Amino acid sequence: MHDEHPARNARLAGRRILVTGAGSGIGRAVAELFAREGARLALFDLQVDAARELAQRSGGVALQVDVADEAAVFDAVARAAGALGGLDGVVNAAGIIALGPLENIDLQSWRRQLDVNLTGPYLICRAALPWLRQSAHATIVNIASAQALRPVGASCAYAASKAGLLNFTKAIAGELAPAIRVNAVCPGIVDTPMVAAVSRSADNPAATPSLKDYPLGRMARPGEIASAILFLSCEESSYVTGAALAVDGGRTFH
Repeated sequence: MHDEHPARNARLAGRRILVTGAGSGIGRAVAELFAREGARLALFDLQVDAARELAQRSGGVALQVDVADEAAVFDAVARAAGALGGLDGVVNAAGIIALGPLENIDLQSWRRQLDVNLTGPYLICRAALPWLRQSAHATIVNIASAQALRPVGASCAYAASKAGLLNFTKAIAGELAPAIRVNAVCPGIVDTPMVAAVSRSADNPAATPSLKDYPLGRMARPGEIASAILFLSCEESSYVTGAALAVDGGRTFH
């Protein structure tokens, strides 16, 4: 049951936020942190069972959605806004990765990465826009990547999709201001199931950057990325829009 009295000074108290990719990794960390900060949540994922209990605990809803499916996205966003009584924010955390040299990235893999990582956030933002326009302090945070700022390794499709997402973020930040603030977070390597799966791939030994590229010398914890997303989703960042916040252990300056 939703807590009618969120913790004092909860930074998201009263806010209704949609999070994609909420079943694991960064999206799951965002959902857990935002729930603790008093938000009511609509959680989207293809593997939605992991998010269902958390959504209910926040007084929200969990829906199984392929973010690259236009009809499914528009239906799910309408259902989410109906369940929450509107939307105040969006976090686009759903993403996939298939790394490898250019000659091994076939058209199907290329298209699927762009569909999920770039077209998905476009569809979510477009579908959510009528409700965000009704909010007094609406926010959108897109999860891009350090690969959007400085691509390395065998990552052409993934880097292209995230660079596109970063420029999409900047474009709509200008278009939707001042009513809706839009920002991007650009994580480096994060200790998530997706990164673990890539690291286990014998076919792509050079696909992921070595920790020697990171001055802080370690992977990020998902919660560290979630904290940056929280900042961009609350009033503490009220004068920030169109930003690309690198949360990457120093990788992009190194």
